[in-house]
Amino acid sequence: MVEPIRRGVERGRTLTRRPVAGSAALVVVTGMAACGGGPAPASPTPGADPLAVVYGSEPAPVPAGQVPGPGPYARGFDALHYDIALHLPDEGRRIQAVTTVRVALDADYSGDPLPLDLSGLSVGRTRVAVGGRALEVVQAPQTGGRVIVPLPGAQGSDTVTVEIVYAGEPDDGLFIQNNIHGVRSAFADNWPDRARFWFPSIDHPSDKATVGYTVRAPAAWRVVANGALQSEPQAPAAAGPAGIWPAGSGRVWRYELPVAIPTYTMVVGASVFSVSQLDQCARGGFTALNRDGCVPVTLWTFPPDSGAAQRSFFRAPQMVETLADLIGPYPFEKLANVQSSTRFGGMENSGAIFYSERDLSQGRMIEETVAHEIAHQWFGDAVTEADWSHLWLSEGFATYFGAVVFERMDSRLAFDELMDRHAATYFESPVLNTPLVDRNPGNLFDLLNEVNYQKGAWVLHMIRGELGDADFFEGIRRFYRENEGRSVMTEDLQRVLEGVSGRDLQPFMEQWLNAPGHPILAAEWRWDSGSAVVDVEQVQPASWPTFRFHLEMEFVTNQGPIRREVDITERTQRVRFRVPGRPTRLVLDPDGDVLIQNAPDQ
Repeated sequence: MVEPIRRGVERGRTLTRRPVAGSAALVVVTGMAACGGGPAPASPTPGADPLAVVYGSEPAPVPAGQVPGPGPYARGFDALHYDIALHLPDEGRRIQAVTTVRVALDADYSGDPLPLDLSGLSVGRTRVAVGGRALEVVQAPQTGGRVIVPLPGAQGSDTVTVEIVYAGEPDDGLFIQNNIHGVRSAFADNWPDRARFWFPSIDHPSDKATVGYTVRAPAAWRVVANGALQSEPQAPAAAGPAGIWPAGSGRVWRYELPVAIPTYTMVVGASVFSVSQLDQCARGGFTALNRDGCVPVTLWTFPPDSGAAQRSFFRAPQMVETLADLIGPYPFEKLANVQSSTRFGGMENSGAIFYSERDLSQGRMIEETVAHEIAHQWFGDAVTEADWSHLWLSEGFATYFGAVVFERMDSRLAFDELMDRHAATYFESPVLNTPLVDRNPGNLFDLLNEVNYQKGAWVLHMIRGELGDADFFEGIRRFYRENEGRSVMTEDLQRVLEGVSGRDLQPFMEQWLNAPGHPILAAEWRWDSGSAVVDVEQVQPASWPTFRFHLEMEFVTNQGPIRREVDITERTQRVRFRVPGRPTRLVLDPDGDVLIQNAPDQ
C-alpha cells in the first residue's frame, strides 16, 4: 500500500528568536641624542613644574576598527610588558600619562624602528633604553596613528624599553563622562583596536603582554583594573611618574597582572562604587596566581543599583567553579564584575568584566551574559585568537561554553533551549553568506555578528556530536592547557582535536568554517509496503556547499517513535527504511544535533 506524499516535515525542537548576545597620528621620533652627545629636549628638573613637559597639538584620530594589512602585525617585535601611569582629572577629559613598554626583538632584527599604536594624543617626551644605554629623543609632528621609535644600537634578540609621556582628550577607548546616575566616572573600552586611543601599544591580539597600572583618581573614587591590587590606595607623590602629574589631591591605585593578555582586555574603571564580595574563595583551581585554589569574586556597582544587580551575579562563583572543572584552572587572580559606562553591553576584560550600566540600573536579569563573559576568561583572554578572522575562537567558544554552564548547573533542557535560540537567531540574521572564518571583513566591528557568536557555538556543538563527549571535552582541555597565555588559530584547535580523537576533521572544518551557510532541507516521505521512503533535498543557495552530515530521522507511529540514521552526502538523496507500523509524522534531527533548517514550504 502506498500512502500520499507527506510534506511539512518537522525540524526537531521548537526554535524561538533570541537577540544577539550578550585616529591616527604617525609620530616619528627623530633627532636622537645619546647621553652626553648632541642636543636633548627640555625635560623637568627636580622640583620643576611637571607641566613643563611641552606637548604639541593633538593630532586627528584614526578611525577605529580598520582591518590590518596582510602578514604579521608589527613584524619582528614582541611586546612583553606595559606599565601605564595614568592621571584621571578631577574635571574635564584631558588625561596625562606615561606608558613604559618593554619589547623583545626577533633574533633576525634588522634595525627597523619600533611602531607603537597611539592615536589622537600628543606626545611630550620619549625615552629609550637599549642595551643599558639611556637615550632621549625628540619627535616630529604626528600623522598616521603611530609612534615610530628608532632603536639606535639595538641588535637581534635584545630587549628594549621605551617610555612615552603623552596627554590629551581621548577620542575613543577611554570614556570620562557622567554615568547613568550623573556621577563622574572613567572606563576603558578597548575592543577591537581602541587601546591605542589611551596608551601606546602593539594593539593586536597576536601580541599579548603582561600589564601594570598606576592610576591617580579623585579621592572619592574606587579604581578597578586587571590584576591584583598591590596595596591600599595612597596619597599622590608630588609629580608622579616621570614628573607629569600636576599638584592636587586624590589617591593613587596600583594593579599588576603578571600573565599575558591581549591589549583589548587591558582596562581600568573608576567611579563611586559599592563593592560586595560574592565569594572569597570560589574553587577555581591551583595556579601560580591562585596558590590556594581560591578565586575571590566581587561585584562593583553604582550604589543605587547594588541591590537589583545581585540576582544576575549570585551564581557567578558557581560558574567559575563549573568552568574550572570542565576546562582548566581559572587563569587570573580575581574576578571583578563591574557595572560600567562603556560602548558594549558586556566586555570580557581579563579578571575585570565590564557590564552595561543601563541593564543593571533597570534591574534586568543578565545571567546569560554573565556566563558568556566568564567563559571568555578561558577563551578570548587566556587563549586568544591570533587574527581577527578567527574571532569565533573567542566569541563562538564563549557563547557555547556559556550554554554548557547552564547544562552543568541546571539541566540539559536549559542547554537545549539556549542552543535553539542561538540557532533561530543565526537563521534570521543578515550574514548567512559570510563564512565563519571571514578573511575579508569590511571592518573589525562587522565581525560582531551571528556567524561568530551563534554559528560558532553550533560548530562546537556539532564537533561534540562528531567526537562524543569524552573526546570532545578532553580535546578542549588539552587545547586550553597547551595554549594558555598564547594566541592561536583555528588550525591549532583542529590539530589538538584530531590528536585526541584520531579523526580527520578537515572535511568538517572545510564546509562549516571556510564556506558560508548551512543545510536547508526539503523532505518528502511516503509509506510503501512496510517501508518509509524519504526524499531529502538540500535547497540552500548554490554558492553554499553541498553539506555532508549525519542525520537522524524520527518516525512517529501508533507503536511509538522509531528512529533511523542516514549519512547525507548529496544535494538530492532518497533513503528507504523498514519501519514497523505506519508513520503519521516525520521529524528530522529530533535532538537538535545539527545546524539545519527546514525549507520555507516545509
